[in-house]
Amino acid sequence: MSVVIRPMSEPDLTAVNQIIRLAFGTFMGAPDPANWAADRDYGRVRFAIDPSAAFVAMDGDRLIGSNFGTCWGSVAFFGPLTVHPEYWDKGVGQQLLEPVMRRFDEWDLTHAGLFTFSQSPKHHVLYQKFGFWPRFLISIFGKRIESPPDAVYKRLSIASGHEKECLLAGIQNVSEAIYAGLDLTREIETAAGLGFGDTIAIQRDGVVVGFAVCHLGHGTEAGEGMCYPKFAGVTPGEHAAEDFERLVDAIEHLAVDTGHPTVTGGVNQSRRNAYQAMLRRGYRIFAVGVAMHRPDEMGYSTPDTYVIDDWR
Repeated sequence: MSVVIRPMSEPDLTAVNQIIRLAFGTFMGAPDPANWAADRDYGRVRFAIDPSAAFVAMDGDRLIGSNFGTCWGSVAFFGPLTVHPEYWDKGVGQQLLEPVMRRFDEWDLTHAGLFTFSQSPKHHVLYQKFGFWPRFLISIFGKRIESPPDAVYKRLSIASGHEKECLLAGIQNVSEAIYAGLDLTREIETAAGLGFGDTIAIQRDGVVVGFAVCHLGHGTEAGEGMCYPKFAGVTPGEHAAEDFERLVDAIEHLAVDTGHPTVTGGVNQSRRNAYQAMLRRGYRIFAVGVAMHRPDEMGYSTPDTYVIDDWR
């Protein structure tokens, strides 16, 4: 076997998504691994955000694996890193990590991480070779919203030109307050450009104090009937707890209003206040992973940080 790692191209995405489903479905013991999460697309938005950080592994003419790097300003994460099950334990995953790590080195990062299976020592050891260390459990929540709460929020998809510019500027201020250099702009713009969902913002006295980048429905990272806040957070400080409740109200309202009444997403358990707030709201945990960090620091996963994201 002679594996070649090359940059990903858009025509690769069909095969890439097939292997993502097969690899995860096989690892998780799904009865039909090839159709695991067939209503979701984990590759298209990540490729569109930065094609230069997406790579595939080839055995001759056969595509056998892929990996994506995603940059949120000063923060980056990678994945999904997947390899066809026929090629497991042959070093392909490590080969796919190497070019993404070179991209990480080229970016102006202060924090990087990943989501992986908490029960898999094999994954932990592989990522430790590249300086990532297990830090905190991540709970993946879900809740079907039967009756949406009242909520006041702005949707970027229907905002006017000037209003949209102001909202985006406010969102960047919130991001910067959560973690220096954090920037979700490309995530927001790419999800909107692909029609994957919408970004919402809440305000206090006319100032943006919270936002959520939400994928909606079939063919996105959410899935059929799902609203998935890929990132949601509020400005830290004395009003953070109240603003977080208002932001989750807005997410739930958006979910029902757009016909995707099940909200799903992840919260790092080190963000204790946000984690407990989701439990109080009736969200139930259906999966648990672990966040691995480089460097071995908390980043923005602190008890008083009100953020929903899981790096899946």
